[in-house]
Amino acid sequence: MQTQTLERMESEVRTYSRSFPVVFNKALNARLTDEDGREYIDFLAGAGTLNYGHNNPHIKQAMVDYLASDGIIHGLDFWTVAKRDYLETLEEVILKPRGLDYKIHLPGPTGTNAVEAAIRLARVAKGRHNIVSFTNGFHGVTMGALAVTGNSKFREATGGVPTLGGTFMPFDGYMGEHADTLDYFEKLLGDKSGGLDTPAAVIVETVQGEGGINVSSIEWLQRLEKICRAHDILLIVDDIQAGCGRTGKFFSFEHAGITPDIVTNSKSLSGLGLPFAHVLMRPELDKWKPGQYNGTFRGFNLAFVTATAAMRKYWSDDIFERDVQRKGRIVEERFQKLARLISEKGNPASERGRGLMRGIDVGSGELADRITGRAFENGLVIETSGQAGEVVKCLCPLTITDEDLLEGLDILERSIVEVLN
Repeated sequence: MQTQTLERMESEVRTYSRSFPVVFNKALNARLTDEDGREYIDFLAGAGTLNYGHNNPHIKQAMVDYLASDGIIHGLDFWTVAKRDYLETLEEVILKPRGLDYKIHLPGPTGTNAVEAAIRLARVAKGRHNIVSFTNGFHGVTMGALAVTGNSKFREATGGVPTLGGTFMPFDGYMGEHADTLDYFEKLLGDKSGGLDTPAAVIVETVQGEGGINVSSIEWLQRLEKICRAHDILLIVDDIQAGCGRTGKFFSFEHAGITPDIVTNSKSLSGLGLPFAHVLMRPELDKWKPGQYNGTFRGFNLAFVTATAAMRKYWSDDIFERDVQRKGRIVEERFQKLARLISEKGNPASERGRGLMRGIDVGSGELADRITGRAFENGLVIETSGQAGEVVKCLCPLTITDEDLLEGLDILERSIVEVLN
């Protein structure tokens, strides 16, 4: 396996190739193949970008047909047939059935572009600068998104340039199982000497992905929405990793029955791994002046085509949604069993998550790395998350077959036993 050119020329900033040091060549649904022909089951799925699997044949065919027709590929923000089809499908298949009325902003093609646009829009709409986010939250690595991202590893990379405009509050469960962290937030909002500038918005992940699969309770989310409404604060849900079906609903906030003012999506939005993002906003918040937030690649028509195909294929009824929830219960039960196994060996562990966004907190980044490293040797690609990398994290494709899902879980269990023994 030839890796010399890759190691010599690629920046030291690389990460995944350190954990999975092979040269991949092909992929289909939940299986990756390296250039030597070895197959791996994929529980990473592009860090949640491939919810519909690698090279999904239905979505890929839509792209191939569009390319063969000489359809517009790059169009800035020109109006195109592909864009119209995307917007009409989004409204018909996703928004209207959920009682949602949003306008759509197409920023640059990444999640951090969507977050930057969302927080700037909140500031424009409310005339206030402060954005409240939460401990262990991750929202991107551009400067505005960094200001609301908790992990110091990312903020330190600015070279000492301060990140401004964000205030952190404790996420659900941060102060322990029996503390409602919103008591603190609400107390500060009502205290003129509390030091908290009234926020333009709150940005929150309903399930924190990079932060360690920390799940906010339904009650906590509902109370957060009420606090925002009472204080004229916009509620932004960052659904970049938890959205597009990952938690068992298209939007992760559906479980709580709340209606955010602004929503950010990216990752699996295109359906095929193509870079694509959008910002959904209540129509009255659309305060942008023409060109005030734009980008050269804000009109990626190939992604419109693949996203439209994904929505029509998987979200026109509730069959796919129910299947994701069923698979989520399989992973939940196995992860609970594995957490008990690890705990019985003297390493306290716990399972958590929602839908097919699940993790096992093994209490130690070193132990989690040993488990995922052994799993890779045994044919499973799976990563860690959390402030110290202590959570073994499952983000398998939502389309994974039961056979591959169970085989992957068996590999993980075998790997844990080998590491603990």
